[in-house]
Amino acid sequence: MARMKFICDTERCIECNGCVTACKQEHEVPWGVNRRRVVTLNDGLPGERSVSVACMHCSDAPCMAVCPVDCFYRTDEGIVLHDKDLCIGCGYCFYACPFGAPQFPQTGAFGLRGKMDKCTFCAGGPEKDGSKEEFTKYGRNRLAEGKLPVCAEMCSTKALLGGDGDMLADIYRQRVMARGKGQEVWGWGTAYGPGRAGAQPPARQGS
Repeated sequence: MARMKFICDTERCIECNGCVTACKQEHEVPWGVNRRRVVTLNDGLPGERSVSVACMHCSDAPCMAVCPVDCFYRTDEGIVLHDKDLCIGCGYCFYACPFGAPQFPQTGAFGLRGKMDKCTFCAGGPEKDGSKEEFTKYGRNRLAEGKLPVCAEMCSTKALLGGDGDMLADIYRQRVMARGKGQEVWGWGTAYGPGRAGAQPPARQGS
């Protein structure tokens, strides 16, 4: 069984926000809620990069661990979804998620919370696939239609990819190899850059 994942190639992202717009339009996401957003690192500095961020559908999701009503569940494809009928809007998942994926609609002068909303990997929710109730609560179920998430399909530079995690890893590995970084896809040189302090791992004693 495939394990569905997202990956964003920061070398290709041009910060067009097409993924953000496509998601909001496809699922009619309410104003003030962004299931996906583009974050820019080192803005205006050498080495500036942008990355598209949403729910990463973690294998060991912290949102699931802290939810007091167990509204989260994981599908056979590894997609983390939630049941809005069970959600009480406590916000624990928001504080636990390192990606800021859970979103809460704010209403009223004091920002009263409603039901939590987040990226569903375009897989809908617990209601019947393709039903009006499912679309109203969770948006369109593209996976049931045999399609991939709309954010990945609309990415003009193919920086954002969504699908089987093993296939995405192979695609990214091929891209890195083509860029001339060699076999070291991840490591000290990639993390710290050439010529910087810490670019080489500390020497082992006795070697």
